[in-house]
Amino acid sequence: MQRQRLSRELTKMSKSPPQGICVFSKDDNLNHLEAKIAGPQDSPYQNGVFTLEIIVPEKYPFAPPSITFTTKIYHPNIDENGRICLDLIKMPPAGNWKPTIGLEGLLTAIRMLLEYPNPDDPLMADIAEEFKNRNEDFLKKAKSSTEKYAQ
Repeated sequence: MQRQRLSRELTKMSKSPPQGICVFSKDDNLNHLEAKIAGPQDSPYQNGVFTLEIIVPEKYPFAPPSITFTTKIYHPNIDENGRICLDLIKMPPAGNWKPTIGLEGLLTAIRMLLEYPNPDDPLMADIAEEFKNRNEDFLKKAKSSTEKYAQ
């Protein structure tokens, strides 16, 4: 079941890709995928292309994939190891993963997180504090990091 569903999701995304997102398998292995996300316009991440590693568990879609940024990014909800603080990629009760969300929904939510960081649920408290209280400094650092690492 998992393999068929994942194949359908990947086929759908290749024929009709979500805005700013592409996904492909690494070494023809459907359990190990790579995604590219274009930084949203009017965000400090615009003009950057971010690479994410996706590990799909055997229990997918009943368990969420593990998604991490491999491109360094300056963001309150993403740490220096690329881990993402997003409730959709966690199992209940701590998170809100549901089998109906799917890979496209997760990647779209991650791209939206780039556009609209959530400083009230940070992974990086210092960056969240900067985002809230010294937003100009945050924007400058995020833009600089994007220019340096996400090209």
